[in-house]
Amino acid sequence: MHINHIACWTQDLDRLVDFYTRYFGAEVQPLYQNKARKFTSRFLVFPGGSRLEIMNRPDILPRSTDEPHVGYIHVAFSVGSKETVDHLTKQLQADGFPPIDGPRWTGDGYYESTILDPDGNRVEITL
Repeated sequence: MHINHIACWTQDLDRLVDFYTRYFGAEVQPLYQNKARKFTSRFLVFPGGSRLEIMNRPDILPRSTDEPHVGYIHVAFSVGSKETVDHLTKQLQADGFPPIDGPRWTGDGYYESTILDPDGNRVEITL
């Protein structure tokens, strides 16, 4: 058994797809549309096979807060080395996505930084 994919809503499908392809090397799958439900989505496939479904409907509301809440809290990408964590974090910061934490070694042995994607979803960049 394994997780097939994780999904998230967005108000701007193209913007979020571009973010994950640009910084995390996702391969974009064909656009799916259900016109009756006014629903569109794209699957993103990352090196190693993990998948993220980015979904849109016109009635989706934006995130109202980044306060802790019940539910999924972040997605983590393992980039293979401390140097890559540092480099990608600097690149994201230069492009307007400053880290909200790190890069740093955590108490449980991870080297990571955390940023927010364009919709405010937490993304960990790990060794």
